[in-house]
Amino acid sequence: MKCCHEHIELAMEMYIDQHEEAPTLEMLPEEEKLSTTCEFCNQAAIYMVGN
Repeated sequence: MKCCHEHIELAMEMYIDQHEEAPTLEMLPEEEKLSTTCEFCNQAAIYMVGN
């Protein structure tokens, strides 16, 4: 799940609810940040939440 800084907590909570384990949290590479939007809003995504 890709998200912006504002929605990082929501993304982590959703992942934990769905998978019942803690997610990994990685920053997206600079080239992906430019073309990827947050799954919760239209801001640029900067994090990847998941395993």
